[in-house]
Amino acid sequence: MSESAAPAAATSPTQPADGSATASPIAALFAERSAAGQMAFMPFVTAGDPTLDQTFAALHAFDEAGCDLFEVGVPYSDPIADGPAIQASYTRALNNGFRVDELMARLGDLPSAMAPRVGMVSYSIVFRRDPVAFCQLAKASGLAGLIVPDLPAVEASELAAITQGEGLDLVQLVAPTTPPQRYRHIVETCRGFLYCVAVTGVTGERERVADRLLEMLDDLRRETDLPLAVGFGISRPEHIDTLRGRADGAIVGSAVVNRMADAHDADSLTSVVQYVREMADACHRAA
Repeated sequence: MSESAAPAAATSPTQPADGSATASPIAALFAERSAAGQMAFMPFVTAGDPTLDQTFAALHAFDEAGCDLFEVGVPYSDPIADGPAIQASYTRALNNGFRVDELMARLGDLPSAMAPRVGMVSYSIVFRRDPVAFCQLAKASGLAGLIVPDLPAVEASELAAITQGEGLDLVQLVAPTTPPQRYRHIVETCRGFLYCVAVTGVTGERERVADRLLEMLDDLRRETDLPLAVGFGISRPEHIDTLRGRADGAIVGSAVVNRMADAHDADSLTSVVQYVREMADACHRAA
């Protein structure tokens, strides 16, 4: 965390709310990068696009390229906050026969030494499976946390308790349109890191980082000591430079998904890995 942080919340991001001294894998990762004066880098991948084989080939390659965490999108038929690129990737995966159980089984086969994985999943999928059963499945599959963007923070207390009981971090989102008076309520059910939406609107590549985002990050520093990771519209190393000293991590989705759409073999995956490495290197440059 940058030196400008002004923690106000009672719970440290490196210490669970139950008071134990064991940090979650996500909190430990952010603490390690913070101690080195660096930001964490998290690419988003759509599970099953173009195939699950390519998804897992990418996870292994991205891990070797220096990624710190992975956001794994679970395809769903109805857009949540997804722009055209991620919507299209979900549609391709579903048309190709994507199944949640197959994804979870293969996630469970990944080496434990790999970077932590966080699942981006619609609450409809969680609810249909039963929240307790889904969280148990997620934990058994090696996921370190969940992002459930269509579950409002005011309704997240039950799922937050379930995830905590299963040893998962429930990551919450805050957007430029979120009233500051709601920040404290959002961070109360958030663990691991706070997902800071960079723009008003859906996911997608943007030209620049909005000024309102920088103001929001400064405001959030006064509300919580959770790591702040920025996503939606982050796609260039210069975006990372703008966030340095204000954010603890960067999440890149559409730019990776667009490149993965054409990665049908090892050769075409090479260019995606090179892009991911450049973004990871930008995050790991010390402030």
